[in-house]
Amino acid sequence: MKVTIADVAEKAGVSKTTVSRILNGNYDHNTPETIKTVLKVVKELEYRPNALAKGLKSMKTNVIGIVLSNFRNEFWFNVLEGVEDTCKDEGYNLMICNSDGDPKLEEQYIKEFQMRQVDGIVINPTVRNQPLYEKLVTDKYPMVVINRKIPGLHANNVVVDNIKGGYMAANHLLENGREHILAITYKNENISTWQERIKGYQEALISNGLTEDSFYLLEIENIRVANKQIKEYLLDNPMIDGVFSTNNMLTLELIEALKKLDKKVPSEVGIVGYDDTIWSKHIHPPLTTIKQPAYDIGKESAKLLIREIKSKELTTIKNIIFQPELVARESSKEIE
Repeated sequence: MKVTIADVAEKAGVSKTTVSRILNGNYDHNTPETIKTVLKVVKELEYRPNALAKGLKSMKTNVIGIVLSNFRNEFWFNVLEGVEDTCKDEGYNLMICNSDGDPKLEEQYIKEFQMRQVDGIVINPTVRNQPLYEKLVTDKYPMVVINRKIPGLHANNVVVDNIKGGYMAANHLLENGREHILAITYKNENISTWQERIKGYQEALISNGLTEDSFYLLEIENIRVANKQIKEYLLDNPMIDGVFSTNNMLTLELIEALKKLDKKVPSEVGIVGYDDTIWSKHIHPPLTTIKQPAYDIGKESAKLLIREIKSKELTTIKNIIFQPELVARESSKEIE
């Protein structure tokens, strides 16, 4: 049986007007306790406003939501700046949530955005909620997938050419005389970004005349054990003279591990990291990186979403691919 706003009001012990105001983000006349109670009942009864159930909206809230998977990575601060600046220019407000890579939390946030009648969402997905993503597309709910790809999903997508980024990193190390290059990545079969960067690394080695026997790959299970895993791998493989790190959080663990092993950078081991963070040029030696246009990624994602929200007709799905850039510094300096 269909749940109505009257059902929500009755269970929460408030009026239908109060429920309507809270769902529309108007909290001025209600206590935090009332708001919490109403939203809890809405979730328990899985209530959906009629307009959303039909995949349409009777009104705009001029609010968009963004669900990110990791706030610890500096890359996302720059992406958010691009999204927020575009929202300001276009007259939209922004609601931000962090799933922290948890698919259940991601699902909860997306449904809460819908309950609050947010006009659309930008999502950096866990890629572990396929039925939910597909339902959003089926319901014609405005959405842009950012930084990662969701297999088979017919939705707007804004990414970077990660294969090219991985290729540039490995090729640069090879050109600078490195012969045994390790690639470090997270172990997560759902995430396209890291898989593509490793593919680029492998293509670079092959194109330089090496074989699969020259692939050195370390998959990190958890950031908390990254330092230990890296040290053990380097001790077991003393021939490694170059390292490509696919993530800036892993790069920090790599640098610490090399210090503990008394490995000199770049004379003994050359390093190329991913994402040109604010600290990259200030560490010793300054870090060579693959730079992603984070601000532009955020800006373009927001523009694409707002364009879809405003459009009264079905728009063509767009896949926007930004290009990475090699920023060469001392950490990958040519062997003398």
